[in-house]
Amino acid sequence: MSNSEVAKCPKDKLPEFAFIGRSNVGKSSLINMLTNHKNLAKTSGRPGKTQLINHFLINTNWYLVDLPGYGYAKVSKKAKQKFQKFITDYFEKRQQLVSAFVLVDIRHKPQPIDLEFMQWLGESGLPFSIIFTKADKLKPKAIETHVEDYKNEMLQFWEDMPNYFVTSSSKHIGRDEVLAYIDDTIEEVENLKA
Repeated sequence: MSNSEVAKCPKDKLPEFAFIGRSNVGKSSLINMLTNHKNLAKTSGRPGKTQLINHFLINTNWYLVDLPGYGYAKVSKKAKQKFQKFITDYFEKRQQLVSAFVLVDIRHKPQPIDLEFMQWLGESGLPFSIIFTKADKLKPKAIETHVEDYKNEMLQFWEDMPNYFVTSSSKHIGRDEVLAYIDDTIEEVENLKA
């Protein structure tokens, strides 16, 4: 299901895990890798392709929610403001949301826009994990250094580093860890209801 209004999102109470990140961070490739579907999420050379809230039902027990990227997508200012409005609406109003995954390109130094977005999630009391993407593009030592850069940056404002995963869509790195985390989180949610 795809739409731009939170009120029109699926009515059932299944847990939702939202995926969001800067345009061109590799979100569609990651979603396709996690779900083992080549074309579930549309990959594109042109950033900013996702412009709706997309719900994918997974194994009939949870929703993977693909949200528009933030950042330098080549869309008009008006369109960008509209994204931001329904992105914040989704995060603020969607009770089925269990956790967000903020995707970050591991090749780059910590970007203010990513840090600001995570800060906003934290201040809004919304649980999230970081998914570092494109790990196949760096040597293991560089991956360590870049994760460390993020830790140093975040621990200036956070008590603890948020949960994080290092992934590569082309090499299927991190797939099992992310899916295991989702399974464990769903189990925790079920236990809380019981």
